[in-house]
Amino acid sequence: MYPIEIVQPMKEELTENGFQELLTPEDVENQLARPGTTLVMINSVCGCSAGTARPGVLMAVAKTTKRPDYLTTSFAGYDIEAVKTLRQHMLPYPPSSPSIALFKNGELVHFIERHQIEGRTAEMIAENLISAFEKYCE
Repeated sequence: MYPIEIVQPMKEELTENGFQELLTPEDVENQLARPGTTLVMINSVCGCSAGTARPGVLMAVAKTTKRPDYLTTSFAGYDIEAVKTLRQHMLPYPPSSPSIALFKNGELVHFIERHQIEGRTAEMIAENLISAFEKYCE
């Protein structure tokens, strides 16, 4: 597990922008049981998280007219059991961090894996997410 001193600033980049943390398996299950759309950002210490994933997610949320009902995040390598539970809901995709998932009524409807984040700009990630929001969000 990563030390809190390392992950806290990365967590705050999202939580200070309206993202709710999913810290336990119960948090995950309760959230995904809620009706509507839930965006989940699996955060990480990886450089592509800081360089494009987190900025891309924040840009998408800020620039869209249709946004998910719920903005959530969990941290790979820190919120271990919560991430493990999330990954069960993300099957058949393999574990990937960072990654970004959109659920509608508890069903995974859009997923961006790490390999789709690496080498892409924050703007490209935001465009990908905005397209998903247009399709799945009210």
